[in-house]
Amino acid sequence: MSSAEIKKDSGERVVQIRRCACVVKGGRRFSFAALVVTGDGHGRVGYGYGKAIEVPLAVDKATKQSNRTQMSVAVVGTTIPHQVIGEFRASRVLLLPAKPGTGIIAGDCVRSVVEAVGITDILTKAYGSTNPLNLVKATMEALKKLRTREQIERLRGVSL
Repeated sequence: MSSAEIKKDSGERVVQIRRCACVVKGGRRFSFAALVVTGDGHGRVGYGYGKAIEVPLAVDKATKQSNRTQMSVAVVGTTIPHQVIGEFRASRVLLLPAKPGTGIIAGDCVRSVVEAVGITDILTKAYGSTNPLNLVKATMEALKKLRTREQIERLRGVSL
């Protein structure tokens, strides 16, 4: 992999920017919220949500939070080890392993999380609410449930 690909994988992905208006005596006062996903492209991913009065400040806050909340994900080759469902509030995300060459079949929010992990072949389906923040959290819950065959063998103390 070239250094440009590694740099692209290790960057942050801004999933959503929201603008909120507070009506005051002189007019409207705007604030911004940013949802950011960061990952190293080799099995680590995190997300952050930051609020500020300007977009760059909100993105910086979200990036710092996402770097603090990074977790490791079980990845087998270019896909995930098994099928899993992640739930958060009204959103559910189904993640299915796929054969090499399939690509990432996912919506924008789930795609940004999966790309940040470094998975290149996966099938996904979102059920229920498609709120970006809830979808990102549901995807993170699903990735948290993943276990490789070796991890299961070690946990149970048997060989499969």
